[in-house]
Amino acid sequence: MTTSSAPQTTVDEVLAELATLADPKILAVNERHGDDHAVNLTKLRAVAKALKTRHELAGDLWATGDTAARLVAILISRPKAYTAAELDAMLRDARVPKVRDWLVNYIVKKNPHVEELRTRWFADPDPVVAAAGWALTSDRVAKTPDGLDLPHLLDLIEQQMKDAPDRLQWAMNECLATIGIHHPDLRPRAITIGETLRVLEDYPTPPHCTSPYAPIWITEMVRRRTRT
Repeated sequence: MTTSSAPQTTVDEVLAELATLADPKILAVNERHGDDHAVNLTKLRAVAKALKTRHELAGDLWATGDTAARLVAILISRPKAYTAAELDAMLRDARVPKVRDWLVNYIVKKNPHVEELRTRWFADPDPVVAAAGWALTSDRVAKTPDGLDLPHLLDLIEQQMKDAPDRLQWAMNECLATIGIHHPDLRPRAITIGETLRVLEDYPTPPHCTSPYAPIWITEMVRRRTRT
């Protein structure tokens, strides 16, 4: 039975459908990025679309611990239905980058407790949790910066980013670039910090993509914004 024809699809049926979509080549690519699911994301999204919003089923799928099932769970959840405690536990239990990223972007950012979680996670001793706090901070820097101490954020980045673990370093670098892109008064300092720390300077960037090296990232995005 497929999800498209079963409005009351069970956890076992979703897992079985995901298993039929598993592709060893997809798994090999994902494993290079620390992920462990083998389903093409377009096909995975189609599974979720057929299920529509099923918050209770989402909880059951999350509980399986299976990465592909958790990605489907995120897509069929009601983001506003989660408590702060539930989301905190889910983030700490999320084992792989894709699940953490989707959880933050598709659920936490749409949840009424987002600011509470941002401040809780920002200084967490677990660098993976702290990375989520920095990601949410970048979102605020771009959209609702009032109340944020942006110079202090730059101080923290200048002091800590160079030696931060990979996931946290990436999130701090994104915040650095976001400050430089959206806040012209702080742009020179953001670029200088990037040039001094040289974080991600040599990151391999495909053709026609923008480098994550902050000075290049900032300059290119500002150029695009001024052209529109």
